[in-house]
Amino acid sequence: MRKNVLVFRPIPPDLLAGIEAEHDVVVADPRQPAQAPAFREALAGAHGMIGSSIRLGAAELAQAVRLEVISSISVGVDNYDLGFLRQRGIALCHTPGVLTETTADTVFALIMAASRRLVELASHVREGRWTRNIGEDLFGWDVHGKTLAILGFGRIGQAVARRAALGFGMRVLYVNEGPVEVPELAGRATAATLDQALAQADIVAVTLPLTDSTRGLMGAREFALMKPGAIFVNGARGQIVQEAALLAALDSGHLRAAALDVFATEPLPQDSPLRRHPLVTALPHIGSATHETRRAMAALATRNLLDALAGRPPATPFRLTAVPAAN
Repeated sequence: MRKNVLVFRPIPPDLLAGIEAEHDVVVADPRQPAQAPAFREALAGAHGMIGSSIRLGAAELAQAVRLEVISSISVGVDNYDLGFLRQRGIALCHTPGVLTETTADTVFALIMAASRRLVELASHVREGRWTRNIGEDLFGWDVHGKTLAILGFGRIGQAVARRAALGFGMRVLYVNEGPVEVPELAGRATAATLDQALAQADIVAVTLPLTDSTRGLMGAREFALMKPGAIFVNGARGQIVQEAALLAALDSGHLRAAALDVFATEPLPQDSPLRRHPLVTALPHIGSATHETRRAMAALATRNLLDALAGRPPATPFRLTAVPAAN
């Protein structure tokens, strides 16, 4: 039976055609002012939705009275009111796995960029300031042999740990809800408490999901626990970090540098001090942004959507059973 599908973020034409072959489709990205009215109109009749990067809270979801499934082109699901979805019995799918290696590449690139001052020194050349061999004031710091603390040891955290331990000979500490068995990292990655990891690490990298317990996790206390001269990297979600506390730790000289792919508000506001801070390497949330990976994510999300609407088990559902009901 044909159903109504709302595509709220562009997907490759062949994948869109596959959905259109089975269902009636409205493509409307509410981030585009001209398409916002069509999005609101289609919401009421949608049985399925597919897209990403749009906040769908209770107010928006309450308008979708026929909704059966949201297929998110993302691994994170913090844009959705999970309690409301559970209460209404609306299925939620996401795209874990296919973006693991690409996102881990980005996190490790941030580690390298901050440690070796790559963005700063590339600007040094581009702006014509490289007129003689650089001195110690522009030297970076080694990555190999250092201690890396990874906050969150799911697929992405483990992939970062493999790069660090097996590729760069780094000592890896990880913070997780419980110990994790990763055979290839046996003897190379050690579980630690948050305080232990922060106190011992030369570099701290965040790969945690955004939850009630991780929101604002990194604040003034946590940055103070980090070693003087340590580097902070966030490739997870911006809301995990109290940005004012991070800036204070950088401005005081306690932290050597920060490398960030995510921010509390995105795009990063023009007046944010993080935008031009000399000790910050900032990227525009590119964790999974390669042609290959975004294609794979959209393909998996499309398959999830079509399976769910047909009554078949989707490949990668997000488990809502432990999410408290909405108030």
